[in-house]
Amino acid sequence: MSNAKGAIGLAGLSLKALLLTMIAILLFGIYVGVLMYGENSLTVLLHLREKKSALQEEARMLKSQNQKLQKEYFELKQLEPKE
Repeated sequence: MSNAKGAIGLAGLSLKALLLTMIAILLFGIYVGVLMYGENSLTVLLHLREKKSALQEEARMLKSQNQKLQKEYFELKQLEPKE
């Protein structure tokens, strides 16, 4: 028994509609995958935020260390005899 309108696939949809739907789902899946794991992805953003936080903490620590060393330097400089 053949249908005059063409081949009917699942749930009364044509094969063309099923194929287009499958391609759209596949492309959407690829798009979501790129968003999650690509070069400009969410995971990269989170990693960069962690790195920024670690670098800011290191900068604070180095500034504190620098202040201590400057204080020590000026104290030692005052102890030197003046010429």
